[in-house]
Amino acid sequence: MKQLLTPILTIFSFGILIAQQSDLKINQDRLEKRIFNLAEFGLQENGETERVAFSDADIEARNWVIKTLKGFGMEVKVDAAGNIIGKRDGTDSSKKPIAFGSHIDRVPNGGNYDGCLGSMAALEVIETLNENNIETNHPLEVIIFPNEEGGVMGSRAMAGNLGKSALSVVNSTGYSMGEGIMRIGGDTTKLEEAKRKKGSLAAFLELHIEQGGKLEKEKLDIGVVEGIVGLNWWDVVFTGFANHAGTTPMNARQDALLAAAKYIVAVNEITNSFEGSQVGTVGRIKAEPGAPNVIPGKVIASLEIRDLSSKVIQKVYEAIKEKTEEIAIASDVSVEFLPLDTTAEPALTDTSIQKEIEASAKALGLTYKYMPSGAGHDAQDISRFAPVGMIFVPSKGGISHSPKEFTSAEDMANGTNVLLHSILSLDKKLD
Repeated sequence: MKQLLTPILTIFSFGILIAQQSDLKINQDRLEKRIFNLAEFGLQENGETERVAFSDADIEARNWVIKTLKGFGMEVKVDAAGNIIGKRDGTDSSKKPIAFGSHIDRVPNGGNYDGCLGSMAALEVIETLNENNIETNHPLEVIIFPNEEGGVMGSRAMAGNLGKSALSVVNSTGYSMGEGIMRIGGDTTKLEEAKRKKGSLAAFLELHIEQGGKLEKEKLDIGVVEGIVGLNWWDVVFTGFANHAGTTPMNARQDALLAAAKYIVAVNEITNSFEGSQVGTVGRIKAEPGAPNVIPGKVIASLEIRDLSSKVIQKVYEAIKEKTEEIAIASDVSVEFLPLDTTAEPALTDTSIQKEIEASAKALGLTYKYMPSGAGHDAQDISRFAPVGMIFVPSKGGISHSPKEFTSAEDMANGTNVLLHSILSLDKKLD
């Protein structure tokens, strides 16, 4: 009789566990509080937070995250690129880890949710599993990537794509990437050690605010991200001749800024001339010598093009370049397109992970849609060596990279619950 009861009790216990997991929810209030706690690092007198990568506030916030992860009983390390990696054992050590996370650095004058939500959600998932005594088959990894806003530095290093030239790029703190890596506990002499082998993760998931207004406008809870657009950056240098603004006739000028102005209009017109959802932007311009009474002799303007297709990016670039060269000749100036080491290749998310995210949203009674990501993310580089998935939640007003950035506690909890259940589902199904 005892022998007969043992398997019955085992099946009964397993059934209870499945039922418990299906009803499992994260703590919404705790998640929101953690978002607010993180915002304390770099808090200014005006009530807004400044926490650019490599700043003192960034280092303090990173130390707080490390302490929190260790408090969950996780093994924590900082790799050579400065990635914070917290590990939670699974019941089967032979299985590859399921990883999830995001970043906590911010753009200057940014908001409290971009990257921060995905990071705090990762902490909440671990704490929820711990307090419900849930073990996973796969080991779990929480990854907090450094300097996402300044060039997806940590994830690029993991993918083996952080070139030496990138290490000299300086952000608003005055530190270069190389100096910043050393400052946050990495080691630029050992960057190769941060590289992950292809297939080393079973999956990577990233929860993020949408950074757009589609979900809010359509009154939807969840975005299932189909892919992350690629982006290419160039400096476009116009060289004319600086001369006296009062004595040089209008028809004898080599005005670099006038040519640049025509180029900016051309970028908008040409990008719109193609079918599709590609975008082209000139977001930065510098004129030299920069005096009101001197015709600009040199102008450096930016160019950014984004799309889910590298071929489309190249086509738009070639059309812009051809038109700009015509403008330069007509303006009697020269022009040069200089590619910058910030290129990100388009990345499609894994279709099987998309389906698990969709299934989790349905099971939780949440509305959803499939959509692309127009912004770059760490998941983009992680996709080079692991299957990835992304979950979007609404951004109020479509606002991001601004102190006015906001996502409600309910929306944050919805996304985190989808993340939690997607992880648990993938844990059962992945090898």
